[in-house]
Amino acid sequence: MDVGVEVGVFSEAHHLSLVREAELVLDRFERALRRIGATHILLTGLPLPRRPVSRLILRIVWPDLRNGGHLIDVANGDPLLAGCLAARRPFAVRNGRVVAGATGGPPKADGPLSSDLIAAAGGSTAELIAVPIHELRPYQGCVVIAGNDLPAGPSVMAGLEHLCVTAFRRLIEGGRVDLARPGDLSERERHVLQLTAIGKTAAEIADVLTISQRTVHAHLQNASDKMNASN
Repeated sequence: MDVGVEVGVFSEAHHLSLVREAELVLDRFERALRRIGATHILLTGLPLPRRPVSRLILRIVWPDLRNGGHLIDVANGDPLLAGCLAARRPFAVRNGRVVAGATGGPPKADGPLSSDLIAAAGGSTAELIAVPIHELRPYQGCVVIAGNDLPAGPSVMAGLEHLCVTAFRRLIEGGRVDLARPGDLSERERHVLQLTAIGKTAAEIADVLTISQRTVHAHLQNASDKMNASN
């Protein structure tokens, strides 16, 4: 089964790379995921810590099996999304836990992940695959799917990762994806931080950027708030 799925996934990635319209990319991508057994699908950007995820979601088909199939609202701090931020390769989740030996997956937790996404997809009976998207810098996103019989062999996972990266690359090229993340540093805030990091004083930074020292401090304060820094 895995060999056939692998061939199909790589073939679909090729066809997807030829699609130009962003909404058609999303539609075709969703159909491809359904063909490998996905009943729940989430395509989203990954927010900075404690920042909203809602505006980053590209497509969600995630019926909550606990309440009659209503679509779920994704929590900003869902551990599954946090796992996608920490991971560099696709990983599977079964019985609420990251599958042992998931190379490149997030750090193993002592117990089941307290993820509302997992609970809504069936809890301990749910099978999930999460595919982090980190290679399309500066964009960071993920694809999460759940189903009753998802193939998860190494070759299938590699093919699925290729398919997901292809889809997101097409969405970025088509202008469907906003590369900015909510709470991300502005160019000026980043510049002020870089100058601070090499030892420049507020007065020196003000001279270099031709702004007031008050504005320098405002940029530093804004950056501190966005990064949840203590100083």
